[in-house]
Amino acid sequence: MIVEAIPNVSEGRRLDVVASMAAALRAAGVRVLDHSADPSHHRAVFTAAGEPAAVSRAILALTAAAVAAIDLRTHRGVHPRIGAVDVVPLVPLARATMQECVALARTIGAGIASTFGIPVYLYEEASARKWRTRLEDIRRGQFEGLAAKMATPGWEPDYGPAAPHPTAGATAVGARMPLVAFNVNLAADRIDLARRIARAVRFSSGGLPGVKAMGVRLEHLGVAQVSMNLTDFEQTSIRQAFDAVRTEAERLGVPVLESELVGLVPEAALTAETARHVLLQRFSADQILERRLVEAGLLG
Repeated sequence: MIVEAIPNVSEGRRLDVVASMAAALRAAGVRVLDHSADPSHHRAVFTAAGEPAAVSRAILALTAAAVAAIDLRTHRGVHPRIGAVDVVPLVPLARATMQECVALARTIGAGIASTFGIPVYLYEEASARKWRTRLEDIRRGQFEGLAAKMATPGWEPDYGPAAPHPTAGATAVGARMPLVAFNVNLAADRIDLARRIARAVRFSSGGLPGVKAMGVRLEHLGVAQVSMNLTDFEQTSIRQAFDAVRTEAERLGVPVLESELVGLVPEAALTAETARHVLLQRFSADQILERRLVEAGLLG
């Protein structure tokens, strides 16, 4: 039984710290299939896979490394965050079921809370409160607004103290199906336009099904970005999301520069022709999830 974990950590500038977190994951017995860091988002994303017990050990080891290295009181980046280990989604792979990932999410959440005194919210399929499933709702207000949020009826955490950890904040742990993290960079430093485009394409504003989007500025590149999660790439494909962003960008008079994937992508979501069409930078077959699983000996 193989589970994929994609922890997002609030550190994207100190590459030695990111490398130490990847090492902590490996030492706990999982295969680290991919990891990347972005200095403007100030965020690292890891893709790891293994048996449930190993995944649980690995997330606790990663949390220990993050708590030791990250102080959110001085952390600033363009990506919303509530915690040093901000979010830990679990995805069922070979022979694993969603219900098993839900149970694992709750085990990991309880372990983070009891070991580190970090409050934990459950989200998506793991949520015990069906009105509190969306990650963006849990993250709204960010680290700076956590104390007030937790004092609001209905926003106490699922595990741990009803107050943020002073430096590590809170963590969201969930279970979900695979998604595609896909970003499109504009050939202009216009955060206002990126936000208008994001509003036009995201589902919550009347845009494309299964698309979450926000506009951010990438200071290290001097451009604006439409940052998206495609939560159902069969409903809205990478190509459809890119075309919608490009159409709206052209309407606003700004060209599209390039696109990027964050983490790995299921084979069914991306072809070489699609990669060319969407101006995907540095595309490699190593970004295909199934290929990495085979190379790691986790998939026959």
